[in-house]
Amino acid sequence: MSRMTAGLIAGPIARLSAGLLAGFILLTSVAYAQQAAAPSRLDEIVKRGSLRVGMTGDYAPFTSFDKATSTFKGFDVDMAEALGKALGVKVEYVQTAWPKMMADFEADKFDITMGGVSITLDRQKKGLFTIPIMREGKTPIARCTDKGKYETIADIDKPTTRVVVNPGGTNERFARANIKTANIRVHPDNVTIFDEIAQGKADLMMTDSSETLYQQKLHAGVLCAVHPDRPFDFAEKAYWMQRDFAFKAFVDQWLHIAIETGAYKKIYSAWFN
Repeated sequence: MSRMTAGLIAGPIARLSAGLLAGFILLTSVAYAQQAAAPSRLDEIVKRGSLRVGMTGDYAPFTSFDKATSTFKGFDVDMAEALGKALGVKVEYVQTAWPKMMADFEADKFDITMGGVSITLDRQKKGLFTIPIMREGKTPIARCTDKGKYETIADIDKPTTRVVVNPGGTNERFARANIKTANIRVHPDNVTIFDEIAQGKADLMMTDSSETLYQQKLHAGVLCAVHPDRPFDFAEKAYWMQRDFAFKAFVDQWLHIAIETGAYKKIYSAWFN
């Protein structure tokens, strides 16, 4: 190729690249300007003076609801209170349930969902997740006398096995995706579901490894977590919030500081150790 030909080609390419770069800069500037002009949920929360937190209240130790006092308690309740303090607002708890959590989220009944929420792509389509706060996966919990019987999915997926699930969440989805032969029964109350196993009405439940360890502690000598350190799949927990990047940036920074300063570890240890 001659120098003249190369120059004829390079010239238009250079002008085109410069034009594209200028256009990109312009579009980016417009996008930032629009975002800056748009009302931020973070600003709305501060102005309102309250943070609306969606919680099921049936997933200890993350969250549990005391009907007698109409109050929530748990790991994520303490974390929610710490977030409210960082924002300088009070925390307003909005009770939801796993089967209707998505609908309540879409109806904007709360700003953020806390209480052992797993990251899923379906939820990501509707909102934003914070940085992960915990890594785990699904694993069985069974009576201690039967612990060795359910090491693998193949061990579980037999016609004689009775699997119990709570409705509407990732536990039920995991069970139905992986269990084809064993009997799956839905138990509507996530608080009493482990009693079904302890009393011999079901053989096992597959849930998050953190929950199996907590329930093993509550039912010492009766229920045992099956290889919680080697779950069947990969999952992470985080906080699910309405789609607002300023709000997400604040909560992510708050979490980062809490983890680095040991504040997160202090709350975690109070509920999981």
